[in-house]
Amino acid sequence: MKRKPLDLTVDGIILFFMGLFGMLAIVPFLYVVAASLTPLELMGTRGQIVLFPKRISFDAYRYVFSTRTLMQALRVSVMLTGVGTFFNILMTVLFAYPLAHTNIKGRRIILFLVTFTMMFSGGIIPSYMVVRSLGMMNRMSALILPGAISTFSFIVFRNYFMGLPKELEESAMIDGAGYLRILIQIIIPISMPIIATFAVIYGVGHWNSWFAATLYIRDSARWPIQVVLRMLTNLSMALGDTTMMDSDIMLPPVTARMCTIVIATVPILMVYPFLQKYFTKGILMGSVKG
Repeated sequence: MKRKPLDLTVDGIILFFMGLFGMLAIVPFLYVVAASLTPLELMGTRGQIVLFPKRISFDAYRYVFSTRTLMQALRVSVMLTGVGTFFNILMTVLFAYPLAHTNIKGRRIILFLVTFTMMFSGGIIPSYMVVRSLGMMNRMSALILPGAISTFSFIVFRNYFMGLPKELEESAMIDGAGYLRILIQIIIPISMPIIATFAVIYGVGHWNSWFAATLYIRDSARWPIQVVLRMLTNLSMALGDTTMMDSDIMLPPVTARMCTIVIATVPILMVYPFLQKYFTKGILMGSVKG
């Protein structure tokens, strides 16, 4: 079908604004990268930093990678993201799969209690009291267990499991398989798109988490990278909290702060493109059945 000039004009306008919005999203990050590669003596000179530094220096990266506190925070974030994401997916699957069966007694009451939490929550103070009473203060479990299962993720997983053909389970049961074996050998392998989708969602949430760590973690050696980054990028907070940090780290120059932002952002940017194709497919697969 031959397209009309008006259609081409509209497409051109849409592409223009999409490109403009894309530039607005990527320019700040390019500026951060440029600032992290700019020598300190050029930072105060007007016009030396735009999007491409006039002179490149890796002093900020050498400083960051030689600092014990920042490297320890990076290791904590990697461990938190890996362990937390695995635990989130495990608990979500184990909770959603049984409730996808209509013969479970008390199923409606459990579903009501789960969906009730989407509208009402206890708040920060009750959550803090629960974590403290369970002895999880200053432990990694305080950053993982309270948010082990997301209600939204549970609903999507449950709807996806309900949409799978019942003949898969029936044929496996005829061969003598139990529910656990069916879940491990049949359900999980064919559910990898939705698992990969929510693994990224959970992983990004753990990597960017800082508020829970500021509430529950007092030992600076157990801070994730986002907490340290917040203190380094917030001048007043860094000056006020330097006594809580190790003696080998001082308030870095602007280039070192920008370098820390790049280091904290790049891991997610490296993982996300490989799993992006699962996002739309994975969420839609579990959102069409009530």
